[in-house]
Amino acid sequence: MSFQNPSRDEIGRLLEQAGNIAVVGLSDKPDRTSYMVAQAMQSRGYRIIPVNPTAAGQEILGETCYASLADVPEPIDIVDVFRRSEFCADVAREAVDAGAKTLWLQSGVYSDEAAEIAGSAGMTVIMDRCIKVEDAVTGAGSRR
Repeated sequence: MSFQNPSRDEIGRLLEQAGNIAVVGLSDKPDRTSYMVAQAMQSRGYRIIPVNPTAAGQEILGETCYASLADVPEPIDIVDVFRRSEFCADVAREAVDAGAKTLWLQSGVYSDEAAEIAGSAGMTVIMDRCIKVEDAVTGAGSRR
């Protein structure tokens, strides 16, 4: 059976209920897509938790950056992934171990293996979709 993203209504409900979004691969460079998307989500009321080993211990968007999901000291609702597809299975394993509720692979990122790992652990999986676009289309952030 091929993978299918949740419906737009389901995505809207998921975003409405989300608080903490760990952004794996969040760059500290403002001209990078990961930074712009995370900044937009932060401005819409979501708590952004940067995850990037090269920037660990620094602040990105006013938040402490962690080396891995295992280092994040609080609950994670969504793991938003800005990594190439071949790295997503490992991120999915970390997300499962961290107890995250949703694995979200950004536009252009697709991994059947990651979806299987996260889905088997009961996580919601969204692939090849931009969280910022989905938030705008569903209006979830405006209801925060």
